[in-house]
Amino acid sequence: MQEADKAFIVPKVKSPEYVTVVLDLCKTNGISLLVSLNDLELPILAPARHRFQDIGTIPVVSSPEVIDIAFDKWRTARFLETCGLQTCLTYLTLNDVREALTSGDLTFPLIVKPRWGTASISVEKVENEKELELTFELTHHRLSKTFLAEISASDQARSVMVQECLSGQEYGLDVVNDLEGGTAAVFVKQKLAMRAGETDRAITVHNEALERVGWKIGHALKHIGNLDCDVFLTEQGPRVLELNPRFGGGYPFTHEAGANIPAALIAWAKGEAPKPEWLRIAHGRTFSKCDRLVEKQHHYEAGESVHD
Repeated sequence: MQEADKAFIVPKVKSPEYVTVVLDLCKTNGISLLVSLNDLELPILAPARHRFQDIGTIPVVSSPEVIDIAFDKWRTARFLETCGLQTCLTYLTLNDVREALTSGDLTFPLIVKPRWGTASISVEKVENEKELELTFELTHHRLSKTFLAEISASDQARSVMVQECLSGQEYGLDVVNDLEGGTAAVFVKQKLAMRAGETDRAITVHNEALERVGWKIGHALKHIGNLDCDVFLTEQGPRVLELNPRFGGGYPFTHEAGANIPAALIAWAKGEAPKPEWLRIAHGRTFSKCDRLVEKQHHYEAGESVHD
């Protein structure tokens, strides 16, 4: 809100008025493109796409089916398998995990995480069976106290997953599709540091194997706009971990290296072809995020306490 030309406060995303208020803002301000950066907005905006299109606003939001595939990490794993891509072994019950451990298909350490999750909330690494059982139960309990409680309640008994802990170098992909779901570009970044589930430092790289993974996902998923994708490059090859059909925390690295996906989206919305340089990046560019202090702008009225 500090940086935007105009800023508006809207109801919480779960409010019944949320879509109506955003529609009104788009209509009043003549908004041509609506872009979301939040996982929790996507399942709400996706079914309302036609309402925005009726007022002349193009929502850069994928179909409800695509949103569900990406948000439900169990469905993500199944989708990747249908694409012929490798992902990590994923289980929804402790009995299945124990059987996999006994057969040798799975070994510690393991990752316990919400089936529907965002921003690495309640993601835990466990080293033995005792930790596994305690963490699995605790994650179920914690979910009921977070904003993920409602979506987790749709399959409460299977709302927590256990996955193998992948080893190898982690990469982030930006898989760029046009407004019709056609894949236009794939950009690869090697992650050098993470913070709170987001990439904090990265270097842009050229890796044909990972680029092929991105093109395969883009063609199969047919998402709209940018797809933020997490991949581990292991000894067995690329293993895809997550799909996020939105601009992710790693997109700024792509942008600083030369791409301009917002400009490309605007061009597509106008029925024009984007400039070729907007869909290219320079490789070997390293960037880091930084923090800064921003003063809250507030004008005190006469007689108002500074604590009000």
